[in-house]
Amino acid sequence: MKKIAAFLLLIMVISCKIKAVSTAATTPASYLKAKTIIDTHYKNQIDYTTLYLKANARFADSKQTQNVTAEIRIKKDEQILVSIRFLGITMAKASITPSSVQYYEKIKGTYFEGDFSSLSAWLGTDLDYNKIQNMLTGEALDDLTKGKYLESLTDQLYRLEAVAKTNTQKTFYIDATDFKVKKQELIQAKEGRMMQILYADTQQFAPYTLPTNVVITSYQNADKAEINLNYNTVSYNEELSFPYSVPNGYNRIIIK
Repeated sequence: MKKIAAFLLLIMVISCKIKAVSTAATTPASYLKAKTIIDTHYKNQIDYTTLYLKANARFADSKQTQNVTAEIRIKKDEQILVSIRFLGITMAKASITPSSVQYYEKIKGTYFEGDFSSLSAWLGTDLDYNKIQNMLTGEALDDLTKGKYLESLTDQLYRLEAVAKTNTQKTFYIDATDFKVKKQELIQAKEGRMMQILYADTQQFAPYTLPTNVVITSYQNADKAEINLNYNTVSYNEELSFPYSVPNGYNRIIIK
């Protein structure tokens, strides 16, 4: 999962300029069937054409800790551009579309150009454009309307466990108050892999409800890596540019 953590470092997440304190529910949640939970979740999705996002981020594993800033530009369903900066210097940049993935990083002077099939094989887990876009906007990684789930209710959270027989066990935790995703887990038991995405301190930022903190934790057997994201800026539906070019002299990474 170190590869997943390294790639996730290129695709950080969000927040806002105007904050409003949310109120916690005091009324116990009612038990609901999976279809009702999923339908209500999607009624509360954010609607936008473009998003400009900025975040402070901390990446840590057993060998290092890095504090960086991330600038994220999203044209919904079309393109994501991520710039990772340290002390104002661009250290890495990624351009992601439904059909292609490109990124470069400055320290080793390398770049990658390919598609999601090769990248998914390298990471050891299924990945596509929608999953990345949903992660950045605090939505369920998968389209929940296309799966079957066992539902349960614990501590004001609806738990949806996928029943499909695949190599990856997927579980989604939905807040019983606002029906936003609070936690997502992907487990590959045979390979000793797990990735958990935790969304904390969800608040309403007009006109949408978004998380204010995201913690992405990946495990590969005994190895652990964590990305902690704290959001500071977001703007909706502005005209954005998506400049991307690999600096001269960089070496291409070939993933087999």
